[in-house]
Amino acid sequence: MRAPFVLTDLPIPADPPFPIPTQAGAVTTFEGRVRDNDHGHHVSRLEYSAYATLAEKEGAKIVAEAILRHGLLAAACVHRVGDLVPGDTAIRVWAVSPHRLEAFQGCAFIVDEIKARVPIWKRETYVDGRAEWVACNHPPR
Repeated sequence: MRAPFVLTDLPIPADPPFPIPTQAGAVTTFEGRVRDNDHGHHVSRLEYSAYATLAEKEGAKIVAEAILRHGLLAAACVHRVGDLVPGDTAIRVWAVSPHRLEAFQGCAFIVDEIKARVPIWKRETYVDGRAEWVACNHPPR
């Protein structure tokens, strides 16, 4: 398997980056997509920026924590960086376990922790031409 957390500027494949173990009874996938509206603002595009070295290190740590905490057989996460448009997949998470509850919980844990701990910033550009960093106390320079 490749790294458990990857940043990419390419579209994210639907299939997990690892073979599904035969003892897996559940494979949960989360796909976060770019929407065309945010709090009443019509979004034309997003730009994701990341501090790649730290992001990949912290993301891998989160995936490892999810595996231990939720008894997963395997897990991975891929997050896009660069320019995206509505409909693009921004993040995809896979969590595999013998039973569905652990897979659901592991997947949710990974998504929540990535949002909270990984240095990835989102800049929305609106149809009217305005742009702003979203939920970002310290945007990249």
